[in-house]
Amino acid sequence: MNDFLIGAMTLGYATIALFFLRFWKKTGDRLFAKFSAAFWLMMLGRIAVALNRVEEDAIHYLYLFRLLAYVLILYAIVHKNRGNGGQVPSSR
Repeated sequence: MNDFLIGAMTLGYATIALFFLRFWKKTGDRLFAKFSAAFWLMMLGRIAVALNRVEEDAIHYLYLFRLLAYVLILYAIVHKNRGNGGQVPSSR
């Protein structure tokens, strides 16, 4: 049952990442690209946890994917609120 739930969460992360990737292609807003990358990292972290059957005291290294994803999300939000909004300048 645990493997099924990990698979479902992995599929959910991939779906969310693809939605953000589509929004980024539509709008050009880098916030969506960073969110997409963060969800890809979370998906990779889940895959790493599922594939690596390690002892409990060594599993904390596998959660670095999740930590990096959360830091990327926080960076994207701060960057969006401080600067030009993350928009790619149009070339007219």
